[in-house]
Amino acid sequence: MPSPSEITVSQLSRLIGTPACPVIVDVRIDEDVAADPTLLPGAIRFPFKEVATLAPRLQGRTAAVYCQKGKKISQGAAAILRDAGVQAEVLMGGHVAWREAGEIEIPMDKIPPRDADGRTLWVTRQRPKIDRLACPWLIRRFIDPQARFLFVAPAEVPAVADRFDATPFDIEGVFWSHRGEACTFDTMVEEFRLHGDAMDRLATIVRGADTNRHELAPESAGLLAASLGLSRMFRDDLEQLHAAMTLYDAFYRWSRDAVGESHDWPSRGAVAK
Repeated sequence: MPSPSEITVSQLSRLIGTPACPVIVDVRIDEDVAADPTLLPGAIRFPFKEVATLAPRLQGRTAAVYCQKGKKISQGAAAILRDAGVQAEVLMGGHVAWREAGEIEIPMDKIPPRDADGRTLWVTRQRPKIDRLACPWLIRRFIDPQARFLFVAPAEVPAVADRFDATPFDIEGVFWSHRGEACTFDTMVEEFRLHGDAMDRLATIVRGADTNRHELAPESAGLLAASLGLSRMFRDDLEQLHAAMTLYDAFYRWSRDAVGESHDWPSRGAVAK
């Protein structure tokens, strides 16, 4: 049974991909990272001896800290954060327990470089519809919760990427883009190793909406309709992305938790008054 300052693998796994997920902090030593260069979804790497300097960025938020086995390094780092007023828990069993449970691990070599504030920077075409909203949702929920997104004129995406050290996505001729019949969301699911029943189900819906193949999933037409509605509601692309985060949160939770649930008007036994 976990102590009040610990969180289990299964508890943390249920939070990942949702707005309620804590800030996940990887404090493993360099040798352990070199032996297994992966991160928990959304985790940030931070030197355990400097973790006190992270506390100001975590005020008002919760944190889940892990080292290799959930022992002295993560225990000490979490205690330092708690001393600084941060609600911090230790992942029981650490990275080893996470891996042994078969949970998702993100390959570090696929995560773009981070800026001085530890955030990744991405750029794509303005006026997003499907992929250009679905991909930022995936990145913020599973790769980098603080990721920044630039929406610019289509012709300027490569130059903006070059001048501002941003990672381009969902344009032709770049790594993060369509591949055959797969859309950019599919590419990110594949490269970040996010496959699983819920994510694969959501990817099919996104692919159907993005490539106008609504026969792939009945929900694809609904996603397209909602996305086009959002594009008419917001002139500002970042405001549209903010609204779309809730839309994709809902589709993901349905894909994970509610696929077998249906709804019907409770007419049986109802008495008119």
